[in-house]
Amino acid sequence: METDAAQSRAVIDGIVLAFFAAFDNRDGRVPDGEAFAALFADGASIAHPDGGRLRFSSPADFFAPRLAMLTDGRLVDFHEWETDAVTRMHAGIASRTSTYRKSGRDYGGTGTKLFQFARQADGRWQITAVLWADDPA
Repeated sequence: METDAAQSRAVIDGIVLAFFAAFDNRDGRVPDGEAFAALFADGASIAHPDGGRLRFSSPADFFAPRLAMLTDGRLVDFHEWETDAVTRMHAGIASRTSTYRKSGRDYGGTGTKLFQFARQADGRWQITAVLWADDPA
């Protein structure tokens, strides 16, 4: 059991690393929407508070405007990375609270992302939901 938990935690660590890496355009990197989409289970959602309301997106709808900013010159030398995390797992589900930083030319910030995961019937872990908020500037 402990070996399975350690393996699952390592897989979840890798998924989160890939999530943040999807928004990296340093050194000519080009974000990969297909790789980003593969991190998510069917029906997954990404939400964030905006003006007192929650805004929900599909992973594809979340990624599209960020891809544009990362490839049209609005965000240059940009990347995000996790600075701290707490992961809890139970019976094929997991949650992770991640604090993060983001940085690019003329841009930066911090925030928190709350991830939910589920292990699929084929054994793969995937993201089922993300709720995120940037810290006030």
